[in-house]
Amino acid sequence: MARHPFRATDLQGIAQLATQATAGVARIVEGVSQSVWDTVGWKSGISDLVFKAIYGANALTGRGVQALLRRLVPLLQRLDAGDSVAPESLQHADHAFAQSFARAAVVAALNGVIGDRLHASGNPLATVMSLRRVSGRGSSVLDFSAGSASRRVLVFVHGLCMNDLQWNTYKNGQVHGGHVQALVSLGYTPVFVRYNTGLHISDNGQLLAAELARLLRLWPVAVEEISILAHSMGGLVVRSAVHWAQKSAGCGADGAAENWPGLLKNIVFLGTPHHGAPLEKAGHWVDRLLGSTPYSRPFAAIGQLRSSGITDLRHGYVAAADRQGHYRFRHNPGLRHPVPLPQGVACYAVAGVLAAQGGTLADPMLGDGLVTLHSALGQHPDARFALQFSRKSQRFFYRTSHMQLLDNPAVTRQLLRWLRAPAAETP
Repeated sequence: MARHPFRATDLQGIAQLATQATAGVARIVEGVSQSVWDTVGWKSGISDLVFKAIYGANALTGRGVQALLRRLVPLLQRLDAGDSVAPESLQHADHAFAQSFARAAVVAALNGVIGDRLHASGNPLATVMSLRRVSGRGSSVLDFSAGSASRRVLVFVHGLCMNDLQWNTYKNGQVHGGHVQALVSLGYTPVFVRYNTGLHISDNGQLLAAELARLLRLWPVAVEEISILAHSMGGLVVRSAVHWAQKSAGCGADGAAENWPGLLKNIVFLGTPHHGAPLEKAGHWVDRLLGSTPYSRPFAAIGQLRSSGITDLRHGYVAAADRQGHYRFRHNPGLRHPVPLPQGVACYAVAGVLAAQGGTLADPMLGDGLVTLHSALGQHPDARFALQFSRKSQRFFYRTSHMQLLDNPAVTRQLLRWLRAPAAETP
């Protein structure tokens, strides 16, 4: 029997989302209706009763569906278990991997867009941060007592709406090329982070700091070096994690493990929006436009479904203090706290530029299609926020999009040059 891509608990999560979506659409319709009545100066008690009835019926239906699924899930899980026997043929194994990859991609995208809501409502589709091991057959939570482990650890942190499987390039269910295989040849043991990219960046930073401290406590051999390769939002999460760990150093139960930044040797940022991403800034202006009239105002709720993680990208928030006291959909000038690159760590920045070499002056603003060149290289007109990457620690690549930074062979060669060399680029 062919293995289906989704799990039994996914049904619960999808049913919960459907119930919430019905209520959300009803609230939008009610808002438009109320705007009309307010314009003509009438008050409709009938419409109030109608919408109250819709909300009540939707909530009752939602509770009923959830109760039914709670009874069905154990049965479906047993079917999942019976269907997860190792396939006898390579063809079946490839199909199973493809299904697993598809599910991980869908769930990761969903978490990126509304992951904060999934987390707050206890939805089983919400991703929990974990350290993982990735192979040609998929991804699994890291088992610290199994497999080989070196004293040099390379941590991979993915970006918005992505997951740990997307660091590798696959062919017929097997790992094929890409940055991971090349960098492992330097003697690193790879560790992959999977996390809910819809949460606030500073919340994920705190969680990552705790996970890296746990890694030091449980790693089977003494760790001598930690290096990190981070893509897009993942770079902001890493900066937040280091910031959090340095602030709380010595406060944990195990001081040596909590001080994991002391073992950091290299951090490479691939297309990280250190000073914000233009697409989220554009989304914020759409919010303001929709909120400008009473008729369009209810539809602003659609744009405001986007997650806390996405809105943090507007200005590149790294510290929890950046967002305190601010409603995240309200216009503000991006008052954030300077968080410099960590001292004593070799930090590198890689950026993509869609244009060919010798393009126009507008190309740096276009950048890789999602992140401008200046933001990816940490450049800022205010010296407090400018990140001090040395000249030798910055590279940008023409004809390279945001996602192509993950598998561009020229980027791979540059990573090998940086990580093979001693840490001579420390700011």
